[in-house]
Amino acid sequence: MNATAAWRGSDLARQIVVLSALSFMLIAAVIGAGAFGSTAVEDQQGGALSTSGSYLAPAGPAFSIWSVIYLGLIAYAIWQALPGQRTNPRQRALGWLIALTMTLNGLWLVAARFGTLFLTVVVIVLLLAALGWTFRVAVATREPRGGFADSVLIDGVTGLHLGWVTLATVANTAAWLTTIVPAEWEGAADAIGIAVLLVVALIGLAIAWRSGWRVTPAIALAWGLSWLAVERFTGEPQSGPIGVTAIIVAVIVLLPPVAVSVLRLVRPSVD
Repeated sequence: MNATAAWRGSDLARQIVVLSALSFMLIAAVIGAGAFGSTAVEDQQGGALSTSGSYLAPAGPAFSIWSVIYLGLIAYAIWQALPGQRTNPRQRALGWLIALTMTLNGLWLVAARFGTLFLTVVVIVLLLAALGWTFRVAVATREPRGGFADSVLIDGVTGLHLGWVTLATVANTAAWLTTIVPAEWEGAADAIGIAVLLVVALIGLAIAWRSGWRVTPAIALAWGLSWLAVERFTGEPQSGPIGVTAIIVAVIVLLPPVAVSVLRLVRPSVD
């Protein structure tokens, strides 16, 4: 793409909006972490969002991936604000969308703090849809050998964000359903959990296929699934069948994109 396209009045506005969306997201994240006397996310909504909130909640260390995603988004926001990126056609195609995902990310934390559990489900579904759209545009606009920053800060960060939020949407929805379904449904928790994870496997493979077997969504999804398995084996509520299924699904989701990535290293002409 030609990075020296004619300047438009909306270009500067886009850069400012991205920086503003980042600021909103980071402020919401700090408050969500329990700063300024607020309640941490895992303790909000009556503990429904904690690792013991449902059979599909991952263990606490899984959430450390947010540090990587946030650092990537910070780096992206600074990079896209450089004068040399102002008229870049790829930034024009993706800047507004990435700003939307950051805004929805922050709104989820606001919903968790001040809204209802159902509202968090609505917001995270919207975030997942926005990330899916954004990643699709990223794949469509990607150029072979487009540059390291372009590859990592757009494709890589957006892919990680999408993969993690895919599993987070499942966990969030499961947490909400756990609070409203009859207690006797717990007897079918293993079967339901396994069925949901099989759907996650199909979704993960679909994302990989539609993105040309990009690996970053699969890495984030497999990371979350692995910690989901840890929590089901060692935490509460325990479920060996769900834990085993989560490990199998993690392998199913991760193996094909990794294999394609290895082939691309062997044959670098294949982008």
